Amino acid sequence: MSAKQERNGVGSSKANKNKSSIYFLMCKAFTSNSHWPDKDDFLDVIYWGRQILGLIMGIIWGIFPIKGFLGLLLFCLVSAAAVYLYAFNFQNVDEDEYGGAWEIIKEGFVTSFAGFLVMWIIIYSGLHFQD
Repeated sequence: MSAKQERNGVGSSKANKNKSSIYFLMCKAFTSNSHWPDKDDFLDVIYWGRQILGLIMGIIWGIFPIKGFLGLLLFCLVSAAAVYLYAFNFQNVDEDEYGGAWEIIKEGFVTSFAGFLVMWIIIYSGLHFQD
């Protein structure tokens, strides 16, 4: 975008709209029993929340030397439970609107699992392997 377009406000309204919509979604995400007219917005909140949760869990699993299948199983259980509790207890969404509980619970799982594994391996290797 050229300097002239910026002075005239071309393009800035789109940036402001994106910032306000992200702020609006964050407010809704942290407010109990929010109304979600656009189903994709709610699924985006689930997706990105799960990504953050996966990274945090990877750091925790790496700091406390959790190993093997126990770590993988704990991640799956905690991740699924967190999404379930958030969606059905905190937000009280109707699972039928989203294709059932399973569709909400699996939203963003694979990418969250990948981020979790990378973070877990890096932190664990850095803290608990001796040369």
